[in-house]
Amino acid sequence: MPTARRRRRLPDEVRRAVVRAVLCLAFTMVGIVVATLSSYADSWLMTPALMAMGVGVFGTMWCLLEILISRQVAAQRMRAPNSASPMAGSRVPTARPPQYPPRPQQPRPPHQQQYPPRPRPPQQPYQPPAGPPYPGGPAPRQAGLTTR
Repeated sequence: MPTARRRRRLPDEVRRAVVRAVLCLAFTMVGIVVATLSSYADSWLMTPALMAMGVGVFGTMWCLLEILISRQVAAQRMRAPNSASPMAGSRVPTARPPQYPPRPQQPRPPHQQQYPPRPRPPQQPYQPPAGPPYPGGPAPRQAGLTTR
């Protein structure tokens, strides 16, 4: 008779998501029971119980999505990047890393040559233009002249 294989323990974030989902499902079930009983009794509690049930259904779906996403994240963390199996990309450890010969320096293509920076001409202070600011506009006033 074959022995049962022991299941691996879920990662912490997945277990926390499962606990939240169970609590949210329990909250929803209590809301369903209270809404059913209050509808039989024509009680005012039916409206808050229905609202709590709706919030509970939304929260339960949210928690189930969280479980799926956290399981996928945990599984991706266990395996190599861009692979389908957990051991893909793993290598047998060696005593020392392989030694590669140094790469020879290749000359750069002409468009990637490093040139020294060109000297900049000295900066002149800004001088506003002497004429009118725009064609056909008034000329700037001159000191001491009046228009009367």
